[in-house]
Amino acid sequence: MTRKASFPPVVRADTKLLLLGSLPGEASLRADRYYAHPQNQFWKLAGAVAGLVDLPERPYDDRLASLLDAGIGLWDVVSDALRCGSLDAAIRDHRTNDLVALIETLPELRGVGFNGGTAARIGRKLLEGVAEIQLFDLPSSSPAYTLALAAKTERWSMMRVCLQQ
Repeated sequence: MTRKASFPPVVRADTKLLLLGSLPGEASLRADRYYAHPQNQFWKLAGAVAGLVDLPERPYDDRLASLLDAGIGLWDVVSDALRCGSLDAAIRDHRTNDLVALIETLPELRGVGFNGGTAARIGRKLLEGVAEIQLFDLPSSSPAYTLALAAKTERWSMMRVCLQQ
């Protein structure tokens, strides 16, 4: 097992919704990009939330800029961990990112979406006591989580309320 680390947060002061994964997978770490695995549905799901149907087809830097313009930020709950492969179940000896410190820099933040069960389990513990922020436990965008895309999109779309406030 090797120690793997998360990427820096992608946020601006006007971020209204923060999407949190667990820890980047192998394809993402190799590409040095969030959600780089070609079968990961993140960009489709985030595009649905932001109203950006063409988000997955855009160049990576444009995807990030488009999410930021829509009020959506990205990060991970795990700072670094030992893990063989990409599955969350293989995460060992993890250290967490300082989500509370980040949230304190986001005065317009209305919600946090946890991309998958591991992100929700770790992230909810970190955000205990942080008031006035809606928390959303989301079905994972990972291809390993086999719920149909339409069902995932329906659940992810509930977060639109955070962008309309």
